[in-house]
Amino acid sequence: MNRKTGKPFIMPSKQYKEYEKTAAWHLTPRPASPIDREVNIKCLFYMPTRRRTDLTNLLEAIDDLLVSTGIIKGDHYEIVAAHDGSRCLYDKNNPRTEIIISDISDNEQQRIF
Repeated sequence: MNRKTGKPFIMPSKQYKEYEKTAAWHLTPRPASPIDREVNIKCLFYMPTRRRTDLTNLLEAIDDLLVSTGIIKGDHYEIVAAHDGSRCLYDKNNPRTEIIISDISDNEQQRIF
């Protein structure tokens, strides 16, 4: 059990490590310091096939990536308050992930990243 996160400690797969390395390179621009307030993280996953995909696993991977790259301070509910609007879509010719982080403090919807 990871004392810091409270999650079971599982070694990332080789495939995930490669994904994290590649995806981290694309996460620009980055904030000067990690985001530490309530945000909505909307993720649009444009998949290369119509194969069924587990959206919750994809969202967890994105949250972990945003923490490891210093974009958000943590992935607990006081920072990642929602994933409203996230979904999987199909784009055979241009598979990608679009991440939109919006501030939701004080009921504001302001795009911050």
